[in-house]
Amino acid sequence: MRKTLAVALKELRQILRDRRSLLILLFVPAFFLLLYGYALNFDIRNVKLAVQDKDRSTKSRELVSSFVNSGYFSLVGYIDSPAEIDRLVDQGRVRAILSIPAGFERDLSVRKPVTVQVIIDGDNANTASTVMGYSRTLIGEYSSAQLEGFMRASASRPAIPVIGIEPRIWYNPQLRSTLFLVPGLIPYTSMITAVVSTALSVVREKERGTMQQGRMAPLSPLPYIVGKTMPYLVISFVSAILVILSAMLLFDLPMRGSWLLLCGAIGLFLIGAQAQGLLISTIAETQQVAFQVALLSSLLPTMILSGFIFPITSMPTVVQWITHIVPARYFLVALRAIVLKGAGITAFWQDMVALAIFATVALGLASLRLRREWA
Repeated sequence: MRKTLAVALKELRQILRDRRSLLILLFVPAFFLLLYGYALNFDIRNVKLAVQDKDRSTKSRELVSSFVNSGYFSLVGYIDSPAEIDRLVDQGRVRAILSIPAGFERDLSVRKPVTVQVIIDGDNANTASTVMGYSRTLIGEYSSAQLEGFMRASASRPAIPVIGIEPRIWYNPQLRSTLFLVPGLIPYTSMITAVVSTALSVVREKERGTMQQGRMAPLSPLPYIVGKTMPYLVISFVSAILVILSAMLLFDLPMRGSWLLLCGAIGLFLIGAQAQGLLISTIAETQQVAFQVALLSSLLPTMILSGFIFPITSMPTVVQWITHIVPARYFLVALRAIVLKGAGITAFWQDMVALAIFATVALGLASLRLRREWA
């Protein structure tokens, strides 16, 4: 027992000396608790809703109020033209459009069946299915309320439902999960080759002592680091393109937009990811620490906080603010807009700017720290 305690005390002193590893060991459980407790939410809330009300009557306003007061939908505004609908959906500013036909109140008053159309953005199949279910339920409840009012006013019973629903799913009419999952896998897999591989590659040089040899050579930090990271950038880019081509061949993934825009978005995202990997390599001294930091700062946020699986609008406000520093959030918007919607740069230029800002900041911080280490 005395020998065991001696070894345990020695190991404890070693752990206490390595403060970064100790911090990760203590931080990871709390991080997972907060992340999974707050960010992982399968409930779809605050769905952005636009209304095309061609009737502008009391009954149509009551139907809109039933959507807003349900707590599931958040009213963005009223629209009139089909072109405006296309623009709002392409830009991701609305998830659903409630279209109420002209004569809605008149048809209800004479017990004539009327059909309400709900247009849903189908780039996220899971969210679209849930939104369609919400819409059916709310319109069904409103229709039932109208039927009860008719029955109280008259002894005769209507033989048919008062209000029907005509759902239209844009960009993914069959709600195929493949069209939702494949674009999300691209940033996730790219993080493995870009962030993790880059960080481990540079830290490996530190552990082997070859980083010091590089300092002795007639090389400045810039060409050394660019030469180290360039292969991973090329591999990550080729991997992303192969994923898209394979999905087009095997799963009928559409490619409705510009290949030039797609390559530009992928390249910008990967440059930022490589810069993040370089920044991690300047902080970590061992490959173990580098891998853990890369996992916490890239892979997990990409999976959970990017909107890949869990809708950002359903997360608490604080977590939603945190998602603004996750580059995969902006990359996914641009990727789905190009591949599934065929949108132009005007629909997602803000997301491209956000990716450029992230890449610039990450490259700047990594360069500052590398110069200090190289000096």
